[in-house]
Amino acid sequence: MSGDIEREGAPESALDAEIGELIGRLSADEDMDKETRGRLLGRLTRLLSASARRAGVTGVAGGRWLSDMFAYVAPRIPVRDLETLRAHHNGHLGEQLADDLVRVAANGTTAVGAAGGALAAVEFVAPPLLLSVPAQLVAETLVVAAIEVKLIAELHEVYGIQVPGGGSSRAAVFLTSWAKQRGVNPMTGGMTVALGTAAKQALRRRLLRMLGRHLTTLGPFLTGAIAGGTLNRTFTKRLAESVRKDLRRHVGPPIGLAERPRLGPAD
Repeated sequence: MSGDIEREGAPESALDAEIGELIGRLSADEDMDKETRGRLLGRLTRLLSASARRAGVTGVAGGRWLSDMFAYVAPRIPVRDLETLRAHHNGHLGEQLADDLVRVAANGTTAVGAAGGALAAVEFVAPPLLLSVPAQLVAETLVVAAIEVKLIAELHEVYGIQVPGGGSSRAAVFLTSWAKQRGVNPMTGGMTVALGTAAKQALRRRLLRMLGRHLTTLGPFLTGAIAGGTLNRTFTKRLAESVRKDLRRHVGPPIGLAERPRLGPAD
């Protein structure tokens, strides 16, 4: 999903752009080393702190800032097509390729949870940095959500469902899929090109639930890191299984390079 959009009511700023770039990198680099991941998460945390201050207490408290930020970032999450996925996974196809994607995504969210849990624990025991802890949790939440949205989009590629349109319209479809934890049904016809009110509310609720889950990382250093990693892995795999069941029900198992169903006209 690529493309340039503006967050509702505000033009893109250098701050927004760097946040989007960092989340895109953290969600896409499957071989990122621990040190780099921790450094980028730390940078993202500081940028999100600045963005939250700019949004103000009202915007942050109700979750709107969080969901608006993720909707802004989503079109910038790099999603690979089927041929690229095959090339990255030894030519695998079908369920084997889907298994590969789930394993890699689960490893990714585990690593982010471990890094986030460690960072949260360090900051939690240092009073001068206490106010930065919520932003760290937001950073972890947004990166994990981005990895999962990327996974959902690429699973649709594997199962032969192409979502037409540009970055923002495709992102809207996969954000809705992630928020509802469901696969897209190609038999329902055209898909919306923007997030509607119900989808925005579902997205906000899902992000806030995930953020609440990440509060468990605020423990002693080792337990926080372990809890963060384990919880992320469990929920990522659970999400993937739910989406894959839907996709199998809608189009059957992925078979070779058969022609793919399309979802309505391109925007």
